[in-house]
Amino acid sequence: METSLVRQLLVVRLSSMGDVIHTLPAAAALREALPQAIIAWVIEERWTELLCARGYPLHGPLSEQRPAVDRVHCVRTKHWRRRPMSPATWKDLRSSLGEIRQAKYDAAIDFQGSIRSAVIARWSGASQILGFTAPREAPARWFYKHNVPTKAGHVIEQNLELAAELTGVARMPEAILPRDPAAEAWCERYLEEIQAKQLVLLNPGAGWGAKRWPVERYGQVSRDLSGDGYALVVNHGPGEEELAQAVVNASAGAARPVRCSVGELIALTRRASLFIGGDTGPLHLAAALQVPVVGIFGPTDPLRNGPYGTRSIALRNPESITSHSHREAVEPGLLQITADQALTAAHELLSSAS
Repeated sequence: METSLVRQLLVVRLSSMGDVIHTLPAAAALREALPQAIIAWVIEERWTELLCARGYPLHGPLSEQRPAVDRVHCVRTKHWRRRPMSPATWKDLRSSLGEIRQAKYDAAIDFQGSIRSAVIARWSGASQILGFTAPREAPARWFYKHNVPTKAGHVIEQNLELAAELTGVARMPEAILPRDPAAEAWCERYLEEIQAKQLVLLNPGAGWGAKRWPVERYGQVSRDLSGDGYALVVNHGPGEEELAQAVVNASAGAARPVRCSVGELIALTRRASLFIGGDTGPLHLAAALQVPVVGIFGPTDPLRNGPYGTRSIALRNPESITSHSHREAVEPGLLQITADQALTAAHELLSSAS
């Protein structure tokens, strides 16, 4: 499709944190290739702050508070599926999807590759709908008008290949994340409160149990780095309070927990000297903000999902077997990665930054 014919473009990537972040470089490439076009993004309400600062208008001129797209469409598909027969669900669904359709997009690109994301792309009414030849859910490709094959190994590069089908440009731009003044102010107060001069972020949580490195090893890493003068902060999301506290207990108080909004996590991560954690959204956030990363990988392959665009060391045992099955038991290969290995990687990255 000729880029000159694209006046309004819809990006569809609903969730989750890491996957949205992996799509940001492709969105930046679309912006460079289509500087005059209106670019919009459909996203789950929970992750809106990855595109637009809290309380800031969801559409209008680009700014630091909404730097990537001109318009954000929020949906709540998970909520809709939990209450499919509720009148409130149908009212919300009609309002959200009606807003998308009324915008009259010329083209839509589905970076998610699920049936629900493909349906939204098709529902937009765009004359051109692009998606992967081999999407995550195979039936999704039935909703596309252009099926795009990809050859790249890393998911960020795959997304760029999909965008290049429209733009013809394969250059990798930098991901741009919002800067929320309120979150920045919170972060400054928090760092002053804990007297942190050099901050190391730990993230023991993950989407499923097989990816979670033992809390005792996070504790050992925390004790060692605390002795070197670093402030250790354990990030956790909803439902991970006990996990974060277990790391704090294992660290003998060397680490402290923090729970913050997405915008506050962006601000806090910007100020970190190092991030340590598994294959999860906050790791990819740190990489996008060019914070050094020690990635601890088990069932997922860092060649596809590893930290990208920053100084990093991805630890993975050769015994690990790639699997995206959401198993709760810790993957055996992950258990072969020792705290000493993570510490060696951390010291290497920290020393090279000084």
